[in-house]
Amino acid sequence: MDVGIFARESERLGRAVEIGIASGRVVGVSFPETVPADAGAEHPVLDRVFAYLDGEADHLADVEIGLTVPTEHRRVLEAARNVPHGETVSLDRVIRMAGLDPDESADVETARTALAENPVPLVVPDHRVRDAPGGAPASVAERLREIESE
Repeated sequence: MDVGIFARESERLGRAVEIGIASGRVVGVSFPETVPADAGAEHPVLDRVFAYLDGEADHLADVEIGLTVPTEHRRVLEAARNVPHGETVSLDRVIRMAGLDPDESADVETARTALAENPVPLVVPDHRVRDAPGGAPASVAERLREIESE
């Protein structure tokens, strides 16, 4: 199915994982306390997310995403998406990878905002960026880092 909301309860995260799909692209990832009543439970991307949560080293880099964010935010999110599974990098490194200047306060703020407002955390793994906000709750980001280091 290429459109809809899909979710399952994750014991490893202690909450649900929800993905929004439009035109075959992931447009949203969230971590609600419980599975929404109107969510479907079966989707190939959700299967991959749960395999990842079970320890499979899937970078999810080939999962198509639909981002509707400003261009500079897109550059930051694309840079974060290139951080390999199991690694973490500094915010300065992501800023440089995005072609921005870590010594410019406006560029630092752009990067922090892009990561904080990331609509597809996990698929764009902002939890791999140290000392920066992310789109997932802090407890989820911490757990994702733990899963990747197991």
